[in-house]
Amino acid sequence: MTRPRVFLVRAPGTNCDAETAYAFEKAGAVTETVHLNRWLESPHRADDFQILCFPGGFSFGDDVASGRLVAIRLQQHLNDAIRSFIDRDRLVLGICNGFQILIKSGLLLAPDDQGRSVATLDWNDHGRYEDRWVRTAVDRTHCVFLRGVERMELPIAHAEGRFAAVDRATLERLRDAGQLALRYVDDQLTDAPLPYPINPNGAAFNVAGVCDSTGRIFGLMPHPERHIDPTQHPSWTRRRRNECHEGDGAVIFSNAVRYFGS
Repeated sequence: MTRPRVFLVRAPGTNCDAETAYAFEKAGAVTETVHLNRWLESPHRADDFQILCFPGGFSFGDDVASGRLVAIRLQQHLNDAIRSFIDRDRLVLGICNGFQILIKSGLLLAPDDQGRSVATLDWNDHGRYEDRWVRTAVDRTHCVFLRGVERMELPIAHAEGRFAAVDRATLERLRDAGQLALRYVDDQLTDAPLPYPINPNGAAFNVAGVCDSTGRIFGLMPHPERHIDPTQHPSWTRRRRNECHEGDGAVIFSNAVRYFGS
């Protein structure tokens, strides 16, 4: 199988690019990390890659709003290049700050008939930065990155991760289309608001991750690159040794690699 190539985009303040590159490489991909300015200089630089990834961090110090300044640059200078990339059956992944970039650039969810955003990622309900482990479950979805996944325990680290839509009808439409792919859970999946800290930020319908209508673009607030080995879980010493051979987040990267081997 030819090893797919991953185009990892970093900007000032990005701080999860090395871990994300390692996770992809461990899954069998080849990665190249490129500064946003270099991409702006050559918009078609990503053409020879199969996966585009925006890793986590605090791009431009979260100035204005998390992911906003990168999103503006994508919209103004790279929109055509990215759309061309996506149209060639490629994959796009955004993790935490990368999810914020995908949402605020309009790449993840199509705008309404008036060109307005249908959803955003806003400040956590309690108004604070939140750093903890969460339990998530996959809702009915066609998301490439979540194939074969039912549940995952992953860490979060964000201040602006509360998924919010313009109205309940939009949430229901996205849910029914399988686009509210990953949810915070206690026991069972539910649209009813779960209490803190089960839902750590107050996200509507307990949303932790969203995919586009094709299932090839995926953004999530939890950090899968921080749980690719079982020993990264805080309770790993209390688990049976043969219970798992890899961390829950590893499958997201291996699914992306397998997509180009099928």
